[in-house]
Amino acid sequence: MAHTEKVGASGRFGARYGKKVREKVTAVESKQRKKQMCPHCKRLGVKREAPGIWYCSRCKKKFTGGAYYLN
Repeated sequence: MAHTEKVGASGRFGARYGKKVREKVTAVESKQRKKQMCPHCKRLGVKREAPGIWYCSRCKKKFTGGAYYLN
């Protein structure tokens, strides 16, 4: 997968779709891949398994939430 310094992971799209769209994709994807705060145990450890399905590695709970990141 191609990465570039300016647009990050959305460099895989090359020159297609325009700069603003690629920047928005980069912002959403980088936020969804970070570990997030668990609403049950209040610690960082929640990762996205599928759109809307989240799993906390600390308290071993699986729950639903936002499609891209927890609200």
